[in-house]
Amino acid sequence: MKKLMAVLMCASMVAGMSAVTFADEEVTPDGDYSLAVITMDSIDQHWVSLLDAAQKEAEADGVELTVMSPEKKDDALQIEAVNNAVAKGVDAIIIAANSEDAISGALNEAKDAGIKIVYVDSPANVEAEATFSTDNNAAGHTAGEQLIAALEAAGVTEGDIGIVNVNNSTNTAIQREMGFRDAFEGTDFNLLETQYCEGDAAKAQTIAENYLTQGVVGLYGTNEGASTGVGNAIKANDSADVIGVGFDKSDTLLGLIEDGYLYCTMAQNPDVMGKLGVQAAIKALNGEELGGEVTDTGVSVLTVDAIGGAAETEAE
Repeated sequence: MKKLMAVLMCASMVAGMSAVTFADEEVTPDGDYSLAVITMDSIDQHWVSLLDAAQKEAEADGVELTVMSPEKKDDALQIEAVNNAVAKGVDAIIIAANSEDAISGALNEAKDAGIKIVYVDSPANVEAEATFSTDNNAAGHTAGEQLIAALEAAGVTEGDIGIVNVNNSTNTAIQREMGFRDAFEGTDFNLLETQYCEGDAAKAQTIAENYLTQGVVGLYGTNEGASTGVGNAIKANDSADVIGVGFDKSDTLLGLIEDGYLYCTMAQNPDVMGKLGVQAAIKALNGEELGGEVTDTGVSVLTVDAIGGAAETEAE
């Protein structure tokens, strides 16, 4: 694997997308507002970062914010969380929908109760005041381009590619896969049938290991859990000739990249989503028309070189 990483580092690959920078904005609530924030789960570092940013922004703005995220990704648990938020009488719900369809009925009931809806990361099929998310199709396409370039740098121009996705109902995951698959159009690589892990790293590792037994040359994980499983499978099986790319950012994923078991990951900006989600909810409650605008919160490609560069910058 170290030999492979040397080849990849010599390729000097540059990030295909860059993070978006947002200026701080002061928001003053016109009332004693109560907000609820509901992410897909409360475990993944991605969601922890989003929730932390939302709480800090709510505190700075002087509004009440209650975290009501379920412990794991489950449609029924998220619907229950929305229903609890309605029963609590919150003024706005900031939510990352686990499934764009499953949650829609509960969100429509919330809207009927006069509650404002703001999406962060992943929308549902219900109109909202605003959405703050990654352009997941474009980010998935970039992940595909990164894998293709890394494989070619290692002298590999054909072979099977395995995809470990979350499920087939979460819009963000679907878009990340679509963009990834589009990147391989016209190449000699063959994308195998997608396997689903529900975001569970252990399950993702088992799936990835099954792909390895099929002789894949590359693997792609579409979220933090899937990517962790991909990296761990490559590590556990000492699959030095297989290149893995992932999605999301966590200490574990950064470690897998630094150790050479993942080539790169698409790092989102969940802190930006959380901060702007709270600001948008307050604006909507103040009577401001946001028009359902969708804001791309950006993504960065983190390779071992990018991680090292960031560390050097922080040390200066």
